[in-house]
Amino acid sequence: MAQKVIRIPTLNDGPHDFARLFGIWSETNDYFEDIRFDFSHCNFLRPNAVAFLGGLARLIQSRWKTVTFDRSTLHHSAVMANLCQNGFAGTFAYPSSGWDGNSIPYREDKALDMNGIMDYLTYNWIGKGWVHVSDRLRDAIAGRMWEIYSNAFEHSGTEIGVFSCGQHYRRQNNLILSAVDFGRGIPANVRFFLRQHVEDALVSKLSGAACLKWAFERGNSTCTGGVARGLGLDLLKEFVRLNQGKLEIYSNDGYAIVDKDGERYENRDFAFEGTVMHITLRCDENLYRFRDEAE
Repeated sequence: MAQKVIRIPTLNDGPHDFARLFGIWSETNDYFEDIRFDFSHCNFLRPNAVAFLGGLARLIQSRWKTVTFDRSTLHHSAVMANLCQNGFAGTFAYPSSGWDGNSIPYREDKALDMNGIMDYLTYNWIGKGWVHVSDRLRDAIAGRMWEIYSNAFEHSGTEIGVFSCGQHYRRQNNLILSAVDFGRGIPANVRFFLRQHVEDALVSKLSGAACLKWAFERGNSTCTGGVARGLGLDLLKEFVRLNQGKLEIYSNDGYAIVDKDGERYENRDFAFEGTVMHITLRCDENLYRFRDEAE
């Protein structure tokens, strides 16, 4: 069977870029096609795109089809260098020694590995020195982020795992981390739960934004222990605001953002079956710590 060729464009991490990623997911959402990704028009890939494309490849393979990342079409040397640096190239069988550099390595978690994920978050992300945090706050933030991974496995129904990648951008002085799963999505999970307690006609009217807002509220949960106990985001939200960073969630057709201006929930015209958690932190000179920690 001939391969279906999908051309990967330059991908940043704005709403338009996520819409294009979800469009690529839609193009591959056929159980009967082998896929070849062509990078001839790609000049830049942010870590959200790297994590998403890696997870998408595993999703296609889980349907017993083949995926080819066409290295011969990687004409932009910086893109290839970045894929080697973060380990993506080596993961998909392209010779690469890999090195950390300014990347948070590409990671695949097919099952919930608490120690491995915590080490990744603690020593490769929040604790690598790009953002100045006390050891206690570092561990607490990594723990809250680990809950997001845990909830992806417990509640999303993902069969292929969670995919992560990040990077420190020196010029913008930003630290980015993306975690992606291809499960049922938070809004779908919330609706499924609420139908057990509320009339279906009412639940059907809930938008993706409304479902995300429900999931973000402390105390709301889809089972004992919570959808994520408010998604486990209270500390992360407070830290993001203080840092003047951003925490974004794309799930189904819903979008949530937490930044210095507060929380906002929106419906999008584009959607996919899964969830992307995308965090942008500023690497400033401040030392962040709990209020009760000594000077």
